[in-house]
Amino acid sequence: MVAKIGLKAPNLTVSDWFGGKPTNIEQEKGNIVFVEVFQVNCPGCFMYGIPDAIRIHQKYEKIGVKVIGLATAFEDYDKNTVGNLKLLLDRQEVIGDTLNALRQSGQLLVDGNRLPYRIPFPIAVDSIKKETNQAAKSRAISFIESATPDFSSYDEKYKLMLIDRVQKYFESRQYYAETFEEYGLQGTPSTILIDKQGRLRHVTFAQFGTHEMVVEELLKEEEEVEKQKE
Repeated sequence: MVAKIGLKAPNLTVSDWFGGKPTNIEQEKGNIVFVEVFQVNCPGCFMYGIPDAIRIHQKYEKIGVKVIGLATAFEDYDKNTVGNLKLLLDRQEVIGDTLNALRQSGQLLVDGNRLPYRIPFPIAVDSIKKETNQAAKSRAISFIESATPDFSSYDEKYKLMLIDRVQKYFESRQYYAETFEEYGLQGTPSTILIDKQGRLRHVTFAQFGTHEMVVEELLKEEEEVEKQKE
């Protein structure tokens, strides 16, 4: 099932961790969790998403906000690799469309292909699986049910036709990223926000400049809860 706003947030399905002690959603209860989802070959991620997450990390790290990067891949599997992620984290090297876009935008790069900063928060690697017919059908049903609340009331013949169409879409892909799918993400950069009780509160795609306001709202909400307990 696709994760739902207001309910318990599922753990990230991770194949590896870099830049810090491995953690996950359940282990971070008591903190607001800010997950910045990106691909290595994603210009918008490095022009907007990652810098936004770094600002949040620097401003709120010491007052109960845990920022985690999630490196995923739903396209360009030859570029969005663990090897290229390691180049990014170890040497700040950017590649492909990201490199071209940063050069064209006039952003400062060191030695022509390196970011002038390190990513200061831990990075989880989304688990990438090979697509199978059985998994595609299961995901097709889950996707339709989450996007169509009254799907169960549809005519049986129409339901089967819809499932078949969506299943064929999923089968057309070679791979899928588990956390990306479980949170129903639309692309990158995306941001997942989880409150101190471990509930999923916000999922955004390609939105910039609004996350700090949402973090502030969640922090104030927690302050009110604590006051009521006194």
